[in-house]
Amino acid sequence: MSNRRDFIKGLGITGAMLSIPAVINAEPAVATSEKIDIANITLKGRVLSNGQGVANVAVTDGINIVLTDKGGNYQLLSNKTAQFVYISLPAGYAFPHEKSVAKFFKQIDNKQSVFKADFDLTRLEKEDTNHAFVVWADPQIISKKDAAIMLETSAPDLRDLVASYPAGTLMHGIGCGDLVWDHFELYEDYKQAIGMSGIPFFNLIGNHDMDLDARTDDYSAQTFKKNFGPTYYSFNRGQVHYVVLDDVFFIGTAKRYIGYITETQLQWLEQDLSHVKPGTTVVVSVHIPTNTGVKRRLNNKEDELGGVVSNREQLYKILAPYKVHIMSGHTHMNEKWEDRNMIEHVHGTVCGAWWTGPICSDGAPSGYAVYEVNGGDISWYYKSTGKPKDYQLKIYKKGYLQTAPDEVVANVWNWDSKWTVQWYEDGVLKGNMEQRIDYDPWTIELYKGDQLPKKHKWVDPTLTDHLFFAKPSAGAKKITVTATDRFGKKYSQDLDLV
Repeated sequence: MSNRRDFIKGLGITGAMLSIPAVINAEPAVATSEKIDIANITLKGRVLSNGQGVANVAVTDGINIVLTDKGGNYQLLSNKTAQFVYISLPAGYAFPHEKSVAKFFKQIDNKQSVFKADFDLTRLEKEDTNHAFVVWADPQIISKKDAAIMLETSAPDLRDLVASYPAGTLMHGIGCGDLVWDHFELYEDYKQAIGMSGIPFFNLIGNHDMDLDARTDDYSAQTFKKNFGPTYYSFNRGQVHYVVLDDVFFIGTAKRYIGYITETQLQWLEQDLSHVKPGTTVVVSVHIPTNTGVKRRLNNKEDELGGVVSNREQLYKILAPYKVHIMSGHTHMNEKWEDRNMIEHVHGTVCGAWWTGPICSDGAPSGYAVYEVNGGDISWYYKSTGKPKDYQLKIYKKGYLQTAPDEVVANVWNWDSKWTVQWYEDGVLKGNMEQRIDYDPWTIELYKGDQLPKKHKWVDPTLTDHLFFAKPSAGAKKITVTATDRFGKKYSQDLDLV
């Protein structure tokens, strides 16, 4: 008899893509008989700072973009289907926020023929060329119990991380989608969690943030928008241009979706980037990764449905003139890839394996990424919840992984191709460890089998690239693994064999 886990695999759907619970407290997305008003509406106003106009600020209705004039004035002809007028927050100014939810938009009152919206900005007292940001992927809380764990562990960890930086450090957060798990009443808990950090958060829609009763993708983000505003937008800090896109495309009542970026967004992005100098560092945040190594690791002929962005090459063409970092989540594992002018950071999750244990399905600890920006250069590390900053690897004793009975295994979860992973036997350097694709042994113990984990039995271990192997000598007493990241930072861990 086939079980739920086999059924899910047969559909080619990972656990990250499931929409198990019913939608709670969600209003119907749109009345099917309601007539849409496409009459014109004029959007106008000023962008001000200390009473003075701010020039060259991009203002948009999500379709077209205009720049403010030297007096900070803008005027944009739109139509009554537009929901927001919003700005691309300029460098040099504070990020307005309300209890850490970034506020860069105004809800349009489309009962008028002219809608006036002013934006008031506060000039920063210091330069923002150097700053930092964090990426929180997939908090994905389904219950008050999950929310309590997040508020008791993840949120204080982020609060303490922010406090560990020198006073006055400019920092913001990116909530990388699946902020909740279809239970929209839990958005208040998510807001409470990020609010503990004291930093502004820019939020993305994930597949578990969609209105599943919507009749089309166009209306699947209504609840998200009520809580967080537009689903795609941009902002600036220092020399970096940040872009947020909605790549979760809802395809019907079967609770299914694909990774896809609409033509409207791509046209908007072309306009947005036309005001950004080629060669600029651009950080693009999406929920579903534009690409992963899943297809390669599983030897599949095609990408998993809903696992990557189907029209990613069209996005890459638009991004070609820039130095690009792509931020994503969704897969509940840590992974990096580089190609052409891009590096994608696929993040481990705040919730780990859906709040079932302390690690994700690839063995990466539950946590989030921290990025430090110096001009147009970005460095980064992974912050494991409840662990110090230098906790970047875990060594497993010989034989813990059954496929490697004579070897020790090291999981270096933030690894990319520019890291080196070396091992020492009783203080003697033995060289580089061998990288192989396999399952993290602890994930097998925690998650493998139809009865594990008890909370969500469909959770499975996943193959990963960031495992490293070495075969100790028979009489060895101590193994040390040292991993050196692309920035020259070294991390070490010891394993006693006796």
